Amino acid sequence: MNLTPLQRRAAHRERNKSLVDLNLVSLIDIFTILIFFLLSHSAEVEILPSSKAVKLPESSAEKTPRDTLVVVVNNSDIIVQGRKIASVVDVMKAPDDLIAPLKAELDYQSGKQVIRLENAAQKNAITIMGDKDIPYQLLRKVMVTCARANYSDVAFAVRRKTET
Repeated sequence: MNLTPLQRRAAHRERNKSLVDLNLVSLIDIFTILIFFLLSHSAEVEILPSSKAVKLPESSAEKTPRDTLVVVVNNSDIIVQGRKIASVVDVMKAPDDLIAPLKAELDYQSGKQVIRLENAAQKNAITIMGDKDIPYQLLRKVMVTCARANYSDVAFAVRRKTET
């Protein structure tokens, strides 16, 4: 029996047709519930960005961290929101307490428009993640720069002391 190429393709397609019928409605329901669960439980935990280069000092503070602008200061760099702003060596050589690149970045960050009304109160809040071994002079320069950039609510990130 000679079949035309079109008939052969149709017969081949019929032979390889899958008999499994997948119900996507139940899968969509499961994924919707999973997404809702993850979104509703992610708001409860506020974690500061992890940086292995920064060893935070220990404290017995009970307050949880807020979602604010984060300045990371380690032994080599000053980082704002994950972007390197200045080198610690250059900052320590400067005689002035104002760190110009940090001030420019903080001014840029404060100029961003606040979208959610509940975040308007935290617009002038900043968290400094300073390594526990950085000199006080460097920490002072960072704090002075934050104050001159109109960040009046300054918090320091610490690691909760484990009770032994």
